[in-house]
Amino acid sequence: MRVVIRNARVLDPASGRDEQADIAIAGDRIVAIGDKAAGFEAERTLDARGLIAMPGLVDLAARLREPGQEHEGMLESELQAAAAGGVTSLVCLPDTDPVLDEPGLVEMLKFRARKLSRCRVFPLGALTRRLEGRALTEMVELTEAGCVGFSQVDVAVEDTQVLLRALQYAATHGYAAWLRPQDAWLGKGVAASGAVATRLGFSGVPVAAETISLHTLFELVRATGVRLHLCRLSSAAGIELLRQAKADGLPVTADVSINSLHLTDVDIGFFNADMRLTPPLRQAADRAALRAALADGTLDALVSDHNPVAADMKHLPFGEAEPGATGLELLLALALRWAADDGVPLATALARVTCGPVGVLGDAIGSLSSSAGRLVEGGVADICLFDPAAEWAVTPDQLCSQGKHTPFALASTGMALRGRVQATLVAGTVAFERG
Repeated sequence: MRVVIRNARVLDPASGRDEQADIAIAGDRIVAIGDKAAGFEAERTLDARGLIAMPGLVDLAARLREPGQEHEGMLESELQAAAAGGVTSLVCLPDTDPVLDEPGLVEMLKFRARKLSRCRVFPLGALTRRLEGRALTEMVELTEAGCVGFSQVDVAVEDTQVLLRALQYAATHGYAAWLRPQDAWLGKGVAASGAVATRLGFSGVPVAAETISLHTLFELVRATGVRLHLCRLSSAAGIELLRQAKADGLPVTADVSINSLHLTDVDIGFFNADMRLTPPLRQAADRAALRAALADGTLDALVSDHNPVAADMKHLPFGEAEPGATGLELLLALALRWAADDGVPLATALARVTCGPVGVLGDAIGSLSSSAGRLVEGGVADICLFDPAAEWAVTPDQLCSQGKHTPFALASTGMALRGRVQATLVAGTVAFERG
């Protein structure tokens, strides 16, 4: 298919390109941008007047719920949500049922995702079998099946000897470990420790649950040399430890969730289960530190932390409700909201959801690593077209995701968003177009 996008403001954070131009696409590649696209003969033309054309978003944290949890999300619905959010590549987590600890499961997931043609899917494999923290998985076979790294998701490895061996093995083969820093024993509460948790009678998760784990992980990185990606940091103290680790030259990267970037424990209000999230929402000072770290590049990426939850698991008392929220369709708008609130340049905000995440993935995505998250001639035609002036309020009925619960629904926070995806192209094919 030969497609031309006309009259767009073309914005590529990686190169600094920001100009009014046309984009010509042939097959799955961008063949021309700007004047070179003038004589291009297209089979389809997309009028992008008033829209921004940017690289497709790359989300480093999304649960697709298949296999095994189809009552909370189907692969088709969640990849449609990704396309509606301008997300053209995502990393899915291995805590499915069964866990992604066998090559056959990974191959099946990637095959089904390719057939749907709505978003590129890069699975993380389980670091230990069944995420139980005892026996290591066959990382070589899982990588050959398509895994881009190895994770324990939210399940901490209690035995440090097992964790050391896992990181040594990963480092030997050049694989990356994706771990969320949380102490196995201190992290069992339902809300962040503080005045709100005390007032509401919730068991608390102290900041030390994150910082103790970070100290351990950084020492293991020093011992093994493994590439470590820290998932969903949540505290100001954690940010300071990350800054020091990067200053020391450790091979570490990190991300933050849209939830932690915008919300605090005060938003729990009167036991609002939509605010039951992992990691738990912390105080305003933590949120400010996270926003500053994302702006200056200490944090490499902003993620949706997409985790669709069935209604019957949210309509429970706060402490019994399942943690999680839908987020794929909100990632771009919430990145724009952060930029507007804090005076962050648009290109910087978009970099944190495009080329920044690609930098985290590195060579694990193969030939795509040279052009994913970028708009370049000869590069892959993964493109998001969005209207920066469009205003909308998040309501469950607007979401493509099977999970309708989000803390950003208008009824819970009163948050109106600006900036909405109008079309998404994946490998040159229109995967989503707003009617």
